[in-house]
Amino acid sequence: MLRRRTFLAGLGATALTVPAATAWARTAAPAPLSLTIVNDSGEFANDSIWVYVVGTDLVNNVQCRATPDGTAVPVSVSDNGSDGYTDYAMPLAASGATTLHLPTMSGRVYFALGSKLKFKAVADGNGRPALQYPAGWVESDPNFGVLHDFVEFTHVAPGTPDLRPGMYCNTTMVDQFSVPLAIRLDGARSQTTGTLAPGGRARIFADVAAQQDFGSLVVDDVRVIAPGHGLDAGRFRRDYFDAYIDQVWNRYRGTDLRIQTEGGGYTGHVDGSGHFVFTKDTGEATRPIPRPSTRDVFFCDGALAAPNDGLTGPVAAVLGAGFNRSILHEPGTQPGTDPAAFYRNPVTNHYARIAHSATVDGRAYGFAFDDVGGFASYVEDPQPTSITVTLTPF
Repeated sequence: MLRRRTFLAGLGATALTVPAATAWARTAAPAPLSLTIVNDSGEFANDSIWVYVVGTDLVNNVQCRATPDGTAVPVSVSDNGSDGYTDYAMPLAASGATTLHLPTMSGRVYFALGSKLKFKAVADGNGRPALQYPAGWVESDPNFGVLHDFVEFTHVAPGTPDLRPGMYCNTTMVDQFSVPLAIRLDGARSQTTGTLAPGGRARIFADVAAQQDFGSLVVDDVRVIAPGHGLDAGRFRRDYFDAYIDQVWNRYRGTDLRIQTEGGGYTGHVDGSGHFVFTKDTGEATRPIPRPSTRDVFFCDGALAAPNDGLTGPVAAVLGAGFNRSILHEPGTQPGTDPAAFYRNPVTNHYARIAHSATVDGRAYGFAFDDVGGFASYVEDPQPTSITVTLTPF
């Protein structure tokens, strides 16, 4: 399966990295995919909403922005204006739905409400043009005060070398939650995800504000910052998960943990050096996994980094999901499959719990490994015909 972590792990607030690229020389571009944007926010008129489609052109392996007709235009440092930032904003139609098009690319569709976003074109470490994305969770970022959010996607048109055709997309709260967005993907079948229950946005803000240790993650009525970023910003305890991590580590010093993935089963335990070591049923040993920190748990990184190696990666992903859902101390094979058992421990990722509780289908991307077990707000289709993103009622 082509998942968010496979295609989109490199997207973030800093300059993006892309595969080793040849010099810009456009090859024949496959047909773009229709993108319809519907403004049902009830709070902002069409003329106060701007859209940005940015990411990596999968045909030529360069960072790009998309134009309304679905042309992938490479990013250039010369795109920066006199204020030092690009203006890639696309306005919505004067009224009704807006139709744009997505080229063969992997990236994000950003929505800015009330004022435009500031993207800066820079040179990456290899001197190639790259784009710095908004970091709404950083107070010094020029976009901190701008109400904005995004969906993530990878559109692979038929005939794209070395990639499986299809549309892979999701809403996300991995970094923050600000604007309620819903996706409908049409193709071989029609699928929806991301829709909040009535009053869902207000409930997320209120419930996070009321939750012990999490309240400082709420920034006025603009956004709720994910706890990992809150930790980095001094808004959240750095030792929040420590006692639970110790509980899990101590449990598996004396007993085995069984993990079952699509690629096979694993058995592991914490060894004398304090590392979690797993052996696949086929006999291969994973990379020893050291005791993670609270930050590692929230970011699903560091000790819990999941390389795309088909061996250690799947195990790290299951551990990351189990820690955030606070189910690793429970007996039985991981990953857990019963959402009613998630988040019941007092020490858990309450941000993710609240996000899931506010969605119509119970699916959300509350942390990076929320796709483990199929609980993420993610849809894909091998024969897409169109995608619709709706700004749903505030």
